[in-house]
Amino acid sequence: MAGQSSPAAVLWDVDDTLFDYTTADRTGMWRHLTDEGTSARYGDVEEALRVWREHTDRCWARFAAGEATFEEQRRDRVRAFLAAPGEAERAMSDAEADAWFDRYLRHYEAAWALFPDVLPALDALADGYRHGVLSNSSIHNQDRKLRVLGVRDRFEVVLCAAELGVAKPAPEAFHAACDALGLAPHEVVYVGDHPDIDAVGAREAGLLPVWLDRGGWSGAVVSDLRRITTLAELPALLGRTTRFGAPSTFG
Repeated sequence: MAGQSSPAAVLWDVDDTLFDYTTADRTGMWRHLTDEGTSARYGDVEEALRVWREHTDRCWARFAAGEATFEEQRRDRVRAFLAAPGEAERAMSDAEADAWFDRYLRHYEAAWALFPDVLPALDALADGYRHGVLSNSSIHNQDRKLRVLGVRDRFEVVLCAAELGVAKPAPEAFHAACDALGLAPHEVVYVGDHPDIDAVGAREAGLLPVWLDRGGWSGAVVSDLRRITTLAELPALLGRTTRFGAPSTFG
């Protein structure tokens, strides 16, 4: 790694790093299905979320590849989610699918919240570091989300995969964010909740990765990742050297 100067900026993931996406998604979806009278079809919220996220991942991949518009991927998700057994999708007009999604969004957005450790960490780091966001979502989603949560003005730049045309863990995504800040990768810390997409991706791109493991990751991880379990640990970590006190982590 070039140089031993202290990092100048922190790049942040959003969902399940700053914003408690998992709780909002679970709460919003179950309230929505209850209101729609369809909760019994899934048995419990975890099964409903499993099916919803399966369709979300598939439809979002089509959007990211330029095969569907933002509105089309939402409609596709709704039609697939509501399909009866043996059907590929529910027969619905665009207006009907949009209305269903809008009703879901009201419940989902009512549950939006930052994690409790976010504002204290941002306050503690405000004077010493520049801040930006790099997310595998869209500006349409994340800029509005950060504004509603009251933290958009904390970040100089907000970059998202849908507009960049490339997503984490590709190095080009991280480099685009560094370029937007006018900094070299080795001057930038990346903080995210996924060990592979966020931490390993950032490291491979030359940034200084910090893996935020809030819930106890159950999958395989790279053993030498710098791991924290709360953002309360981050200011002290960044106050050390660029190697964060961990031999060979970034070397």
